[in-house]
Amino acid sequence: MLRVEMLCTGDEVLHGQIIDTNAAWLANYLFEQGLPMSARMTVGDNLSALVAALTERSLRADIMIVNGGLGPTSDDLSALAAATAAGEELVEHPEWLAKIEAFFAERGRVMAPSNRKQALIPANAEMIDNPVGTACGFALKLNRCLMFFTPGVPSEFKVMVAQQIVPRLRDRFDLPDPPICLRLTTFGRAESELASQLDSLVLPEEVVLGYRSSMPIIELKLTGPAHERETMELAWQQVREVAGESAIYEGTDDLPTQLAQRLRQRLFNVAIGEIFTAGMLTWQCQSAGMPVVGGEWLTDDDSTAAVTGGATAVPANRADQTLCDLAQQAAALAARQGASLALVVGGLAHDTVSLALHTPERDYAQTVTFAVSIQRHGLKTRQEVVALMALNMLRRWLNGWPVYAEHGWIRIAATLA
Repeated sequence: MLRVEMLCTGDEVLHGQIIDTNAAWLANYLFEQGLPMSARMTVGDNLSALVAALTERSLRADIMIVNGGLGPTSDDLSALAAATAAGEELVEHPEWLAKIEAFFAERGRVMAPSNRKQALIPANAEMIDNPVGTACGFALKLNRCLMFFTPGVPSEFKVMVAQQIVPRLRDRFDLPDPPICLRLTTFGRAESELASQLDSLVLPEEVVLGYRSSMPIIELKLTGPAHERETMELAWQQVREVAGESAIYEGTDDLPTQLAQRLRQRLFNVAIGEIFTAGMLTWQCQSAGMPVVGGEWLTDDDSTAAVTGGATAVPANRADQTLCDLAQQAAALAARQGASLALVVGGLAHDTVSLALHTPERDYAQTVTFAVSIQRHGLKTRQEVVALMALNMLRRWLNGWPVYAEHGWIRIAATLA
């Protein structure tokens, strides 16, 4: 199997001043192409450190993607480091310099002299086109390793990987079929609880069952080679059985996205009112394309609510309001917004929060108590938990299941009869 590695450059990445989204994207993209990444490292803006890293990894990796350090400033050192490691000179490419000049001219700007640096690449390197930016990508062979040098700007990096680098790899290497990765996300279950029921699962040597915990969800992943598909699908049925009703979705589309599709198919729309989640639920639903016809979130004031998107102000709920009152407010919200469905999140008091769902048939409301494991998390995480609880009520209703469900760390204190 080919050993594929990534070298990320830049002090801001090394010191955690920015999140390296390029690395996460590349790892997932290459996995889907049948080229799972073997290793990844980060080096700062230091020429000797970069040269040492390139030289060392060139003795172990078959393919390396080097990201960042192709800009016009003095701390952009990737081209010089590559040339130094290969024992070559940097050479200016007139055709790329002309492209940079045209790039600025088309935008009515004068090219700074420092941008000429972006046309310099090692003498024996292959120039790789960057159709959306000024940084010239390039490839070179160093020891056993084929190295590709790419800019750090995500929009440029992703285009170059998809349009320039992966096609070259397919031409040069006999790539395997992409591995299979089955994904299932649960809500309300503890990782240890799931593991205690799944660790005895008998799997082929090349197949791995993994867990990813990110409050408030646990993702289960079954990963293995394409030739083990039949065995993996049989094992996946057992994973589904263990997850049970806590499995809120499969695949990579999250719950709001999948609910959006189901609501559109059934010609339903939804109105949302919030106190504790403070607009988070509305934002999640609208971002996923859910047919939200009105979002109203409430303040802690005694009688007024914040108004967004032209929504009408409504009386603020109090945390001790009865479930009947909350259900009535959900129904009133749906009528006011002309919605077939409504979700309302009440206030938080004594680690409990109330939620209501209005449907064409009846209204539902429940008060949920946070387990100790949830109480220790910060405000944003607890808001995410409650937003997902509200969406889970809607999911269960769409499935024709009982809307109220207590399991794991979800404790129901009261429900509307």
